[in-house]
Amino acid sequence: MTDTAPDLEAAARAVDVARAALNRAAAHLAAQGADAVDANQVVAYDLAHGAAALETARVAIEYGAHGVTESRLGAAFAAEAVWDVATRVLGREGAWGLSSGDLAEALPFVETYRDPAWLAELAGDPGPRHLDPDFEMVAATFRRFAEEKIAPAAEAIHRHNSDIPEEIIRGLGELGAFGLSVPEQYGGYATGGEHDYMGMVVATEELSRASLGAGGSLITRPEILARALLQGGTEEQKRRWLPDLASGEIMAGVAVTEPDYGSDVAGITVAATRDVSTGEWLISGTKTWSTFAARADVLMVLARTDPDRALVHRGLSIFVVPKERADGHGFVLHQPGGGRLEGRPIDTIGYRGMHSYELSFDSWRVPGNHLIGEESGLGRGFYYQMEGFENGRLQTAARAVGVMQAAYETALSYAGERVVFGRPILEYQLTRVKLARMAATIQASRQYMYSVARLMAKGEGALEASMIKAFVCRAAEWVSREAMQIHGGMGYAEEYPVSRLFVDARVLSIFEGADETLALKVVARRLLDRARDRSA
Repeated sequence: MTDTAPDLEAAARAVDVARAALNRAAAHLAAQGADAVDANQVVAYDLAHGAAALETARVAIEYGAHGVTESRLGAAFAAEAVWDVATRVLGREGAWGLSSGDLAEALPFVETYRDPAWLAELAGDPGPRHLDPDFEMVAATFRRFAEEKIAPAAEAIHRHNSDIPEEIIRGLGELGAFGLSVPEQYGGYATGGEHDYMGMVVATEELSRASLGAGGSLITRPEILARALLQGGTEEQKRRWLPDLASGEIMAGVAVTEPDYGSDVAGITVAATRDVSTGEWLISGTKTWSTFAARADVLMVLARTDPDRALVHRGLSIFVVPKERADGHGFVLHQPGGGRLEGRPIDTIGYRGMHSYELSFDSWRVPGNHLIGEESGLGRGFYYQMEGFENGRLQTAARAVGVMQAAYETALSYAGERVVFGRPILEYQLTRVKLARMAATIQASRQYMYSVARLMAKGEGALEASMIKAFVCRAAEWVSREAMQIHGGMGYAEEYPVSRLFVDARVLSIFEGADETLALKVVARRLLDRARDRSA
């Protein structure tokens, strides 16, 4: 490979061709009526993921302007994204409202920058991140803690499904990890604007690189509750809860999902009824997939406060529910007034240490002033929790980038050491192309993550947060799978961390909004809305 940079203008033109095709496809679906997404789920799903890939490619091309290495990674990913769109359309042109030649102009670019010989030269060079010095310092601080405290414990936590050591929780509290989104006046470190969002994603990536469960995910639940409090809490509630959340003195769990209502939170049935004699609320019903619920000191519970199901979202409220810390392998708690809370652990193939539970509430009493927003918060819970969940999607993308980076690093190292047929497998073209595609995907995902963080800092980026979550979490599955494959048989053995990274990556496209629901109900619908706006 020469030192000549790829033609980024050609990359941008190819992406524009693919984007124009997707815009026509969105208009084609939008013209079919209000139920177009549900009537064309396969195409709508592919439209959402194709659009997310192209947005990631657009940012990757911008990153490419930094230098030759960056331009190679940007061109490689752009070619990958356009190829992805083309393969989704191929053979289904009629359903997309496209013709077979609509992507033809982009194909020479794809042919050039998906050429195996060209890609093989990229192996082993993931490129610089180009972070500002302040954020490089944040990254270095959390990377050091992750390598010294989290990484040595990660394998044991995974293999034995152990609780996360208190030393890790205390250490993250001292680093300020739980207060990254809490304003300074409430004991946190947030000063407003880009710094808060960028600091959060940079820290999350570094912690997740050491362990998804025992690292990056620890700061997600406090983040979600803090955002809900900041959005709807009274001043008294903010001063009561936010300082302890920021310091790690109080750890939070989130109880939103129910056995029959996953992403469809509007249908939840867990009820909160007011005891008029005491002013307390009594919560009854079953939640599931409540992660970290045993260790948590409080639970953020979304419950129905108005039994009128016709109200849908407007009948839901959020409560901050105190509880005792409990054993990670199941618990039953009782209140003096007769309330009962049982947590049944849900065994999982990965993401261990956090522990997920099915929670059964039986007249569990909650003080009246623990309703977020108090009287003004009645029926506003869905909107408060969405404030936290939109940010949680960006943070989940950061977790995915951390897992991908770890998988890539361990695969690159193993490939240089493993000798097959007299040569290290790193010297074989197939291995090198795998590693090149992994490196381009990781860097493009990271740069798009930064871009979305900057958007959200300006009060924008709700759609983009869903797009990056959808794209990057699927990418993490592919990267970790390829990393395991490079390890061969040893990738299937627990003695190598890549097996943990593989099963951890699998959960990313399930939680914080299942991939299919996110693609269809959020991304595709908004893309069709935009198409209708353009048409109007």
